[in-house]
Amino acid sequence: MLDPKKLLDDLLGSKVPGTESTVHEKTDQAVQLAKDNPLAAGALVAVLLGTGAGRKLTGSAVKLGGLAAVAGLAYKAYQSYQNGGKPTPADVREPELLPAPEDTSFHPSQAPQGESEFALALVRAMIAAAKADGHVDDEERRKIAEKIAGSHIGPDAESFLLGELARPLDIEALVTAAHTDAQKIALYTAARLTIEPDTRAERGFLDMLAGRLKLPDALVDHIEATVSAAKVPGGVEQRAASA
Repeated sequence: MLDPKKLLDDLLGSKVPGTESTVHEKTDQAVQLAKDNPLAAGALVAVLLGTGAGRKLTGSAVKLGGLAAVAGLAYKAYQSYQNGGKPTPADVREPELLPAPEDTSFHPSQAPQGESEFALALVRAMIAAAKADGHVDDEERRKIAEKIAGSHIGPDAESFLLGELARPLDIEALVTAAHTDAQKIALYTAARLTIEPDTRAERGFLDMLAGRLKLPDALVDHIEATVSAAKVPGGVEQRAASA
């Protein structure tokens, strides 16, 4: 049975409960990718798609777990937006990312559709973002299937990921999966975490998603700054598949 919350942890490179390893460290392919291109190895999305997926999250975000990390970043960005001022990574950088308060709509426990269902929506947003540059053709999907088979994430997760990779982009389905304003912010945050939008297609996807979610431009700027601050600095990712 698919566990959306665990899959979200896997996609963000979160710690596997009871171990000191992340999921991407459990395959030889992923370990080699980490050696060759450490900045792209912070998420299972990078392992599967070989794209310039977002830089590795800082330790504090990883420790929270995928769903809590996305919620915490979304809440942090919203608070920064509410406080006004010009968003920059330096303004929002903190030594530790805190979870969203339990009494706010940003906390996963407040999800009207349930935590697991919303975690699934975040996963779908991340996969959509990861393939936004359009490089995933039939041959690439075959290579991805081979990588998934060696990732030990389980048959249900494998089947789900392959199905999502083959599915045409449905921006409306992504948008309607967010039931509250807080979830709209979290959905965009998850998509932005997945990629560094260094192509026109990726930037276009994020702009379209923000527009359909009806997020104010200033709020999007704060999300951008907050996400950038939550990632390990250190250079520009190399695009393994498209280079």
